[in-house]
Parts: sequence; structure tokens; C-alpha cells
Amino acid sequence: MSSEKKSEQNLEKIGQGLTKFQTPHTYAIIFFVVLFFWVLTFIVPAGKFSTHDVQYVDGNGDTKTKTVLMSETFRYSYNLNTEQLSKDLTILAGDAAKLEELGVDKAALDAFLATDPATWDQSQLNDLGLTDPVLYGLYGESMYDTSKKLHKVAQVWGTDDYNGFGFMNYIFEGLVTGSKYGSAVGIVALILVVGGSFGIIMRTGAVDAGIYAFIRKTKGMERLALPLLFYMFSLGGATFGMSEEVIPFAMVMVPLVIALGYDSIVAVTVTFVASQVGNATSWMSPFSVAIAQGIAEIPVLSGASFRLVMWFVITGLAAAYMMYYAEKIRKNPQSSVMYEADGYFRNRMANTTEEEKKFVLGDKLILLEMLAVLIWIVWGVTQKAYYIPEIASQFFVMGFVAGVTAIIFKLEGMTINEMASSFQKGVADLAGTAVVVGMAKGILLVLGGADATLPSTLNTALHSIGESLKGVPVVIAAWLMYVFQSLFNLVVTSNSGQAALTMPIMAPLSDLVGVSRQIAVLAYQMGSGFVDAFTPVSASLIGVLGVARVDWIKWAKFQIKMQGFFFILGSIVIVIAVAINFQ
Repeated sequence: MSSEKKSEQNLEKIGQGLTKFQTPHTYAIIFFVVLFFWVLTFIVPAGKFSTHDVQYVDGNGDTKTKTVLMSETFRYSYNLNTEQLSKDLTILAGDAAKLEELGVDKAALDAFLATDPATWDQSQLNDLGLTDPVLYGLYGESMYDTSKKLHKVAQVWGTDDYNGFGFMNYIFEGLVTGSKYGSAVGIVALILVVGGSFGIIMRTGAVDAGIYAFIRKTKGMERLALPLLFYMFSLGGATFGMSEEVIPFAMVMVPLVIALGYDSIVAVTVTFVASQVGNATSWMSPFSVAIAQGIAEIPVLSGASFRLVMWFVITGLAAAYMMYYAEKIRKNPQSSVMYEADGYFRNRMANTTEEEKKFVLGDKLILLEMLAVLIWIVWGVTQKAYYIPEIASQFFVMGFVAGVTAIIFKLEGMTINEMASSFQKGVADLAGTAVVVGMAKGILLVLGGADATLPSTLNTALHSIGESLKGVPVVIAAWLMYVFQSLFNLVVTSNSGQAALTMPIMAPLSDLVGVSRQIAVLAYQMGSGFVDAFTPVSASLIGVLGVARVDWIKWAKFQIKMQGFFFILGSIVIVIAVAINFQ
């Protein structure tokens, strides 16, 4: 047997093994990450930074203020050197001008100095206005007893009245952090409302009817139809994270595309790959961009203008790449690696008819209403600074109006009770995603929290990574973030799961290396989106390939080249984002 034949057989065995590999559940992955980080806190001492406010000009030309780390102020957590601090504070008590500048009451400081220094702790100093950053700015590390680095380790079981946070309660503690304006609570509420709204919309059947009508109308105009379909599925990925929903549409698209003279690879590309391009370049997806931005503590759905342009351009280039391959297959169908396998669909074509689904006025009104609300959301976010409460309200209006329209036009037997049940089902479908947001905050809590001024293992880790990237140009640092996120997605294909696992680290790291948090989110969304169209552990991809009767190994031979194309596009976007200081 030739070495080439053996190599091909070995590759096929590897491909079969990969497609059988079962991805660990996102919850399981996060739990073990939490456990790993908890153990890490026993090994890595806690550290902290000082912060300062910087001004920057946002995309609208307005001057904004942001609190960022001062990387040069990193220090490990130590006990106070109360003996030295007593001497320094005694001198400070005699400097009236300095006390006034610091806002420290002299009488209170004198009373404090009269107590035993051995009993002093930082909380007492905080009450005087002498916080750790203030004292460090005055005296540097001389205020600490540097003989022993301290660790910040969570208890196994913690309550409010006993040692605080415990790592076994990371889900609850994570879920209840923040407020309606951000962090976990606000993001969770937004996700549940959005899920319920889309539950109503999908129940009306308008989305299905619209796509089927589009497919019927464009028969015979495939050179125009395929790019338009690519944009449609990309829009689905960009707006509501379309992924598993592609599978039923693939059932229709595969025989249609083959009948038009193409192959099943084109069918998978125009459906699933397009949806993942939309995911990767989304400006508003509440399941990827919104979660990542919430974790990164930047305005949710901010940067929409830049992302809209990115989505339109990259979707067009990806569609052009697909058409380049598709036209080669149309001119010479036998050149396709799927030609023999696609014979199954060609042989059935005469007996296969597309299920007729009327596209009525009610369906059209619902789709127009969805488009209007999506435009309203983009306008509100970019022009009126709408935030989580307003965005949630807008999504609810979208679902409610769609449901009322379906009742009026008697679509799919919609009733008021059906609307309520559909909303409930939509909420239930995304409840698991909402929990991931709480888990993300739980990871931060186990690591000691995200406050740079408080001692934590996370701060020490960020300092170490930042030190290793010292001297690296900002554009290279941003690009390395994109590379990391792309590689990470080979194993973890859940957008929300990847956000939970990586953004708690990437967001503050971006402060250290001089990359805006918006660019860190950009690196995440492209890395977590593009590679989903390739990785064999993606349940959605394997499902679509199954419908199309395409072996993953044959898909990989085609897709690996397209992944290279996507990676080049993503790298260019990162360079542009750094060049314009995307905020």
C-alpha cells in the first residue's frame, strides 16, 4: 500500500474519531475552570494595582472618561508595616496642606495615631480617607511588611456572616452581582426577555415562511440568489445567533442547491457558514457581543457602527469566496469531492417536492416590524446611548407586536395563550445561556474579583501576562488575543461559554497592554465565530453536515482554506481597529 494511501486512511480515522468526540457541557467546563482557579489561589499570591481616570474621544466625537489600570503600580498583597507607617503618618499629621489636599481630618488622624499600631488594619485607614492606593502613592512599598506575600483564597462554603464568598456558591453569587444597568443581573434579564420575544416570533412561522418564499422566488437566478441567501443567513447569525436553527433550512437548501448545479458543500456554506460569519461580525447579538461587552464592563451593543460595516464587508467577501468555488463546481460538477455522494439527492430530485408554505400578508408585516425594530435598536444605541433597560424593552416590543399581528392574521393558530406559552418557551430556551453569565462572574469571584485595587490572584496573573507582553506593539498584542480566541474555539464552541471563560481575563488584560476593551471583545467575537464553521466538536455543524450527507473530513479539506481566508480578514480588522483606536 502506498504511503499516500496510508496517510489518507490515517486522516480519515482521525476525522472519524474527532466527529465522535463529545464536547463537554459548558457548565461542566466552567465548573472545572472554577475549581482550577480556586486551587490556583492557593499557589499564586494576590496582587493589586492603582488606577486612574483617562479621557478619550468616542465614535461620536464626545469626550469620555474611563478608569484604567496603572500597570507600573502593581504590588503583591502584604501585611501592613505598622511600625514604619506610624512614623510616616505622624509626619503627615503635621502637614496641614497635605491633609487638606487628601481630604483627611487632622483630629481623626491624631485620635487614630493614639491607638496601638499593632491593632491597625486597612479598613480603619479607609475610614480616615487613607486608602491603600493613597498610601501607596505617598510611601510606596515601605508601607508594607514585604517578608510574606499573602494569598486570597475563597472558602469552600461561605455565607454573608461567615468568611463571605465560598467557591461552591459561585453560580448564585455570580448571578446576583451588578444591577439592571450591567454586570450579571442586567445581562441575565436582557437575555431572558430577548429569548421570550424570539420565542413568539419563531412561533408565528413568519421567519420560516419568509425564507421558503425567498427560495421559491429566486429559482433560476442562482448567481444572484446564493449571495442574497448568504446575506440572509448571515443576518440571522448577527441578530439572534442563528446556529442550530440552520439545520431545518439545510434540509431544503441542500437538494435545491444541488438542483441548481452546485454541490452539498455550497449548500452548507450558504447556510451554516453564513450564519457563523454573522455571529463573528455581529453588532447586536445578545448571546455573544452583548454578553462579552457586559463581562468587559463596556456599554452593551456599543461600537455598532464599526461592526455594521464589518458585517456587511466581510459577509460580502465571504459570499464572493463561496461563489468562486461554486462557479467552478457549476462548470464542472464532477470536480466536486461530493459528486458521488450528492448522487443521492440527484436521484431523489424527481420525487422530491418542496413543501408549499404560503407567504401571506401577516408574515410580511412581522418581518417588516422586525426590521423596523432592529433599525430602532441600532439608532437608539448609537444616537441615544440606549442601554440594557431600553434594549430589553425594544426586544419585548418586537415580540409582542409580532404576536399580536399573528393573532390578527390567524398565523399558525396563534392565540393569546399561545403567545404567552411561546414567550415562556423562549425564556426557557435561553435560561441556560443566562446562567452562564452568572458563572462568568463566579469565575471572577473565585479569582478574587475584578477590582484592580483589591488584592486578587487575577491581578497577579494579569501582571505576569502583561510583563511577558512588555515591548510588544499594541497591534501585535491585539492580534495575539484574536489568535488565542480562535484556538480556544476549537474546543469550546459555545459563544456564551467562551465569553464566560475568556473575557474575565482578556478585558482587564487589554488595559495592561494598551488595547481597548472594545477591541478585546472584537477579538473574542471573531475568534468564537469563524472557527465554529470548522471545528468537529460543533454540534450544529455536525448536524448540518449530517443533513447534507457530508463527511467532516471532506468538509475540512474545503473549509481549512476558507478558514485561512477568514483569519486573514480577521487580522486585517484587528489592525484597522487598533489604527483607529476603536472604542
